[in-house]
Amino acid sequence: MRPTNNIGYLIQRLAFVLGRQSDQVLQEQLGIGLSQFKILMVLGWHSSVQQRQIADNLGQTEASISRQIKLLKDKGLLTTEISPSNRREHITRPTAKGQRLSEKAIEVLNDYHAPMFARLRDKQQAELLESLTVMYDFACMTEKPHSITKK
Repeated sequence: MRPTNNIGYLIQRLAFVLGRQSDQVLQEQLGIGLSQFKILMVLGWHSSVQQRQIADNLGQTEASISRQIKLLKDKGLLTTEISPSNRREHITRPTAKGQRLSEKAIEVLNDYHAPMFARLRDKQQAELLESLTVMYDFACMTEKPHSITKK
């Protein structure tokens, strides 16, 4: 079935397809899933963060993040420690091995998706990046969807 010309639908559908492909290529080449990669990415942006903050950042439950963190710890990619200020909080950090794997995962995904982006001219890529950034910033302004006013 051909996608419609509805921008929202196409963005959601593309995100789903790219997510599924990214998960598969990361599993095949590096032995981690997309969810685990996203956790490593968050930890790359914030070198020391609580699990609750990771869950909030990725829009997932703490239970889901906790399961993925356990898998990453078992692979030697993360460490966790109890927060000195609150014994109920855990601070999660990537190991050197986790940082290297995260960098490799970015390369793998860039290489995998390069043929798709090569179909766009440089100007189109720049405009797409700018447009997606504007849309992302708008969507992140509030956690609740903005109200829709019928015209």
